[in-house]
Amino acid sequence: MAACLGSVVQLLVSFWKPNIRIIRLFLPFFFFGVSLTGSILKELDVVPQTYFSSSRNLLNLYFVKISWGWNLVLLLPFLFLSNSYNRTHIYVLKRLTALVVATAIWYICTETFFYIEDITGTCYGESESVQVVREEFSTKAECRRAGLMWDGFDISGHSFILAYSTFLIVEEMVPMLHLVQHNQKRTAVLDALYVALNAIVVIWVWMFACTSVYFHETIHKILGTGCAVLGWYLTYKVWYLNPFSPGLPPHHSDHKQHE
Repeated sequence: MAACLGSVVQLLVSFWKPNIRIIRLFLPFFFFGVSLTGSILKELDVVPQTYFSSSRNLLNLYFVKISWGWNLVLLLPFLFLSNSYNRTHIYVLKRLTALVVATAIWYICTETFFYIEDITGTCYGESESVQVVREEFSTKAECRRAGLMWDGFDISGHSFILAYSTFLIVEEMVPMLHLVQHNQKRTAVLDALYVALNAIVVIWVWMFACTSVYFHETIHKILGTGCAVLGWYLTYKVWYLNPFSPGLPPHHSDHKQHE
């Protein structure tokens, strides 16, 4: 089993290692491109309805709906193990705070999206086949609980969380490339987590594409994607370059210093 996992890890690293810089550079453009292309296809109504055009599909119910939980369950032990080689516990704890920061960004953004939808929305109900405003319901939650329809400015939480989760995982998987390159002895648990993180990235990207093609208005998806890009950029490209921050994941030069 361990040998099989090791082989899969080697295969994955052989893909990521030569392409990681290009992937990280063009990932924001990729997500904006998918969002815009999917939105155009949705407006043209040229993509047929499929299993993934229903919000009841299994990937949405058991992965996307609890996506931040999946991120934490996989990334928390992975960061602990992959950042521990030849490093102090203080360093590892500092790097783990990147998940605290990411969780705060996720929470603030999603709560802001909910708030915007509440203050811009109106509750509608049907009376004698005519849609009428139900002013007694002032929030989406109250309106939906009454079995009515809420119409507000709905920034796509799916576009945000799926793109932001992918950015986060791609950044935090980098140490594995150098552990494999330097033939560091790894545990089967670390290898399994790395394989699982690659698999979850595929799911996030696929479901992002499905969201772009089947759900939300164009502006809602672009804004959700933009918030994901902004959250990633302000942390990994700006703040984490400074001493008083969780810092960036260990890179090639870091490993060479410890050889």
